[in-house]
Amino acid sequence: MEMTLIITILIVIGALAFDFINGFHDTANSIATSVSTKALKPRHAIILAAVMNFLGAITFTGVAKTITKDIVDPFTLANGSLVILAALIAAITWNLITWYYGIPSSSSHALIGSIAGAVIAAAGFSALNWAGFIKIIQGLLISPILAFVIGYIIYSIFKIVFKRNHQLTKTNNRFRRIQIATAALQAYSHGTNDAQKAMGIITLALIANGFHTDPDQIPFWVQLSCAIAMGIGTSVGGWKIIKTVGGKIMKIRPVNGVAADVTSAAIIFGATFIHLPVSTTHVISSSILGVGSAHRVKGVKWGTAKTMLITWVITLPISALLAGILYLLLNLVF
Repeated sequence: MEMTLIITILIVIGALAFDFINGFHDTANSIATSVSTKALKPRHAIILAAVMNFLGAITFTGVAKTITKDIVDPFTLANGSLVILAALIAAITWNLITWYYGIPSSSSHALIGSIAGAVIAAAGFSALNWAGFIKIIQGLLISPILAFVIGYIIYSIFKIVFKRNHQLTKTNNRFRRIQIATAALQAYSHGTNDAQKAMGIITLALIANGFHTDPDQIPFWVQLSCAIAMGIGTSVGGWKIIKTVGGKIMKIRPVNGVAADVTSAAIIFGATFIHLPVSTTHVISSSILGVGSAHRVKGVKWGTAKTMLITWVITLPISALLAGILYLLLNLVF
């Protein structure tokens, strides 16, 4: 019992560390466009993102419930403590590697891939809840495509509505002010989805180790602690990724930023309302690509987009493999 309690505490610490890292890793998601267009000063943008991420995180729990019960059955998870611990270490490791190189990879892909890899290493492929797992993967794949398409459509509408303004110059000043509100909205939506993943991990561990019994009830202390960890992590900032999202995909003007912010916030909110975890990184980067393509295809830096796409594709299998190896190693130690 003592060892189970110790590992559970380590999992809680690891999940909060993941949320903290997710906060500074994904800060770029909600503020990069507003910083690059100078709608907000970097310090003000980070404070705004931290507060809105925190508020978003304590508002919803549906995505957390999906993580708790839709990938694996928490009541029958073999050696659950080590499975979850291995998954967390793998996801954190991949997040730190991609953050170091300034690549906006998906924390969601890393976490979900890591859970699947550790579960398979512990109990085989049959241990996965395939219906729930496939539903989550479909959401991860479809959401960036929707973001690209809707971003393209929204910016195309903007071009038609404001076509009388010469190159949208006059409108840009107006949109720069609007962008403060859309950045706040996007940060809030980010908190409603991303912070809940760590909540789901902690609840999964509590159930697997006998400290909680209801997968449809996320303990409030779990929700609050994850919200705080996400908010603090966001306040640290992730400048390498901010530079990539804010300037290396395309030259972003205020009107571009508003179109991308509105697109990504709408898709993330939609996913949160149907309790589906999505990659906020993928959604936001794809919305910028869609807006950029509608503005001027040649203006998009497709080399950066290609690097991001490769990272998106390899994140899930690499994190799964890493988690599987870590589980086997932890199993030898404990």
